[in-house]
Amino acid sequence: MSLTTVADGAVPQQNWLDKIGAGHVILAVALVLYPLVASDFFLTQIAGYSMIFGVLALSLMLLAGYGGMLSLAQITVAGIAAYAVAILGSNNSNVLGFGWPWWTVVPFAVAAAAVSSALIGWISVRTEGIYTLMITLAIATATFYFAQQNYAIFNGHSGYAGIHAPVFWGIDWRNPKPFYYLCLGLAALSYAAVLYGSRSTFGMTLQAIRDNPRRMRALGYHVTAHKVFAWFLAGILAGLAGVLLVWFNGRVSPGTIGVDVAIDILIIAVIGGLRHPIGPFVGAIVVILMQTFAIDIVGAERFNTLIGLVLLAIVFVSPDGILGLWGRIKPHLAQGSLRAGP
Repeated sequence: MSLTTVADGAVPQQNWLDKIGAGHVILAVALVLYPLVASDFFLTQIAGYSMIFGVLALSLMLLAGYGGMLSLAQITVAGIAAYAVAILGSNNSNVLGFGWPWWTVVPFAVAAAAVSSALIGWISVRTEGIYTLMITLAIATATFYFAQQNYAIFNGHSGYAGIHAPVFWGIDWRNPKPFYYLCLGLAALSYAAVLYGSRSTFGMTLQAIRDNPRRMRALGYHVTAHKVFAWFLAGILAGLAGVLLVWFNGRVSPGTIGVDVAIDILIIAVIGGLRHPIGPFVGAIVVILMQTFAIDIVGAERFNTLIGLVLLAIVFVSPDGILGLWGRIKPHLAQGSLRAGP
């Protein structure tokens, strides 16, 4: 009798498949095997590019989804890392370019992006909603014009070119397959870190601050410090995306950090869904595919109209993006399968 009672009260042990989730395993296997069937164009221009913007939108999702802080400055933070790579590393623009090795440049660039993001957060966390959005928009706009008009540091509107991904372990990481796996590795690491962090003590506290900051402040939590630290973490993600972006393009200029790109990041995050870390990657794939193929069908003049209509339709049907739409359809499919039984 006692043995039965203990067995009934025992916590069921989860194996590694239950902890990770079968969906994650299937998705990981599919992404690892993707280069076997994809051309170089689909490896870099579609998959690699989508993962770079997915990580960038993931930094926004961390702020907005878990912290309730909308930002239009994520591409600015990524641009700081990209310019750091161009200035501290090597370029062929004959302006600056200190020639530091990549293993020194990359940590410094990501750290500069994270500190800059924390500074932006420190400026903006005392506001909420549209005011936070306007402050970050002002910072993004000011940074764009500062980079465009400053030739001594940013080489003006020309920016820097001739920036190459490194070669190490005998692999040229700019080649399509290595670069795809590099993007995949960093995207998977960023996704896992955000998913794990959302379930940590800090992640749960940040979500509680998002829901009721006054109550958390009354309980003794330092609301501003938690928000600024979230900006610091988001800056790390944006910095990694900025490094990949400058290696992908081989150049960085004020156009890289323009306000239109900042709005694209927001659209990607909203289309995919702001409540789950996989949402930004889904949104990035949708937008990159549309930017690549739809522009040939509807023309460049009507492309932005098409993007706007798609965004309007998704937000109207499901405010939580494509993932929210799937969340609405899934219960109906489950009920349908139950009704189809004997």
